[in-house]
Amino acid sequence: MVVPLQRWLRDAPRSATVRSAVLTASLFLIVSISLYPGLRSVGVLLHAVFTGSYVPGYHSVLLINFPNEQAARDIGRSVMERRLAASVNILPRTFTMYYWKGEIQDASEILMLVKTKTSRIQDVVDYVRSIHPYANPEALSFPVGDGSQAYMKWMDDAVPDD
Repeated sequence: MVVPLQRWLRDAPRSATVRSAVLTASLFLIVSISLYPGLRSVGVLLHAVFTGSYVPGYHSVLLINFPNEQAARDIGRSVMERRLAASVNILPRTFTMYYWKGEIQDASEILMLVKTKTSRIQDVVDYVRSIHPYANPEALSFPVGDGSQAYMKWMDDAVPDD
């Protein structure tokens, strides 16, 4: 590819117009390729705005385990007061097995589901880690692929942007 291009440039008239056109086309191609991911994201968001469709991954559900219901309630309320989530569900006791310091541990825990914008996940995780009773609390997020449009709109209104 390089050799034919060099030959064409050598044989082509040396006018400034031809060189300028080739340089402009090359620059346009390079910029288009580098901006494609960002342009695609903007295109998807504009499509969602004009059609009312949902952009997959814009919202997420975060799973966090707690040693007891009171810790889950206190931290859940604190997350809500800081407007880091649209909703928090605290589920009854679950049975958990995990490795800790090389040993299999058994525990009864409380599972909390945090529904928020994907852009706020790191804020939630950082805050929860700072006050969680565990040294290394579980915090796993899953992007929402689709759901009720009305619910997603409510989540947008409930959780302010960064």
